[in-house]
Amino acid sequence: MQITVFTPTYNRGYIIENLYKSLQKQTFRDFEWLVIDDGSIDNTEELFKEWKNEKNFFKIRYYKVENGGKHRAINKAIDLANGDVFFIVDSDDYLIPTALEKVASWFRTIENQVGFCGVSGNRGRTEIDVIGTTFKGDYIDATSLERNQFHITGDKAEVFYTHVLKKYKFPEYEGERFISEATVWEKMAYEGYKIRWFNETIYICNYLEDGLTQNMIQTFAKSPRGTALYMKQQIKFHNCGLKGKMAYYNLYYSFVKSQLNLKEAAAHMETSLFTMIASVILAETKKRLTGWRFYAN
Repeated sequence: MQITVFTPTYNRGYIIENLYKSLQKQTFRDFEWLVIDDGSIDNTEELFKEWKNEKNFFKIRYYKVENGGKHRAINKAIDLANGDVFFIVDSDDYLIPTALEKVASWFRTIENQVGFCGVSGNRGRTEIDVIGTTFKGDYIDATSLERNQFHITGDKAEVFYTHVLKKYKFPEYEGERFISEATVWEKMAYEGYKIRWFNETIYICNYLEDGLTQNMIQTFAKSPRGTALYMKQQIKFHNCGLKGKMAYYNLYYSFVKSQLNLKEAAAHMETSLFTMIASVILAETKKRLTGWRFYAN
């Protein structure tokens, strides 16, 4: 089995060396490092010119493209990947030395089994400080939509079969540079694909101030069509009733109101203007009543 370690990067020349050094320490050696530079204007390109000339046991494949967002970089990388499996490792993070060895080992446990799209370990701030929550035991088989019921919360280190990802490309909307990765991971889950979640931390994660996680509200707002798709999928995949739908309509508008008016937001969410207005009014009313009860008590 060959692994493609894929890294999308943008102006991370000041920190990406941590990931590079962690790849040099991997105990598993049959992998490539595929990097899509999303239009960096720092020293990233110079670093990779230098590193490609160093004597590494793994191949470095570096491509620089016009800035288009992480989801476009993933789509391009899926087409370019030589690996049987595809592991997205962000440029501000790094792997423990046995990470790829553990990934390969867990893939062997699902070899020839039907219905799996990949495996996943934990992310952590350290090897013992897990991001989110995890379960008791060695592993659990579940779809991404079943995570909460098994206490699998927070960002995890998913690794997918490349041939499966080729069937699930990210939608690309002109002028928008973001769409949640959950849009694709949960679509695979909705269509029946399971992941073998193993209870080991393999990925060390840093949430930097210039990262997507720390700027999520602004990021959602600037990509209203991609955000609408994600919200509509949440309604469909979780079989929301009227109350749940209204909550998502209001949540959507709270994200995009700096970019869209209520009529435009309703159109993106494929609902009526009346319903969108009602969802906002209901949310405001609930907020006021909650505040009044708190004050009254």
